Amino acid sequence: MRKRDLHILTSNIFTYTGDGRFSVGHPESSDDWNLRIEYVQSRDAGIYECQVNTEPKINYAINLNVEAAQAAILGPEEVFVKRGSTISLTCSVNVHSQPPGSVLWYQGISVVDFDSPRGGISLETEKTEAGTTSKLLVTKASLTDSGNYTCVPSNAKPASVYVHVLNGEHPAAMQHGEHSAGYRLVGLTLSLFIASSVIMLS
Repeated sequence: MRKRDLHILTSNIFTYTGDGRFSVGHPESSDDWNLRIEYVQSRDAGIYECQVNTEPKINYAINLNVEAAQAAILGPEEVFVKRGSTISLTCSVNVHSQPPGSVLWYQGISVVDFDSPRGGISLETEKTEAGTTSKLLVTKASLTDSGNYTCVPSNAKPASVYVHVLNGEHPAAMQHGEHSAGYRLVGLTLSLFIASSVIMLS
């Protein structure tokens, strides 16, 4: 029984709901009775109660929590590529749904246009019972291809990654330069702090 609306879902081997996702399982030569819910949705969350018509009656309640599915883009949150190379982003959506969910890609707030005059943009999609994998390929990357890319599944929360297209600069050198600047700033701040402390003590 579903507690929120006191709906009796199954009794013995019979199902009393028009929702075909619900069924009951009872292995032969077993005292086990299993309520099955296929393609679970957020609205299925709540308390379900198993009742045994003995004397006295036996009740057992189970709270079902349904967590929202989350897409994931493989790799780091920031991607560095050289101009002229290929941007390759893979989005994984491990959601068992029927039919399998679709995936849209955005650059910023605009849907990625695979038929744009720019050309060289393609999508590889694999759909299985375990979920959907969507691979975005952008060849001959230019500086205008930099930006935030978001994978938006129809049945899960989106995921984003930021792509930096570099004009001939090596990503490692760029990151090293940022860290070096940070170290210089920390060193300068520390030197000023020590100098001010010496003046105060004097």
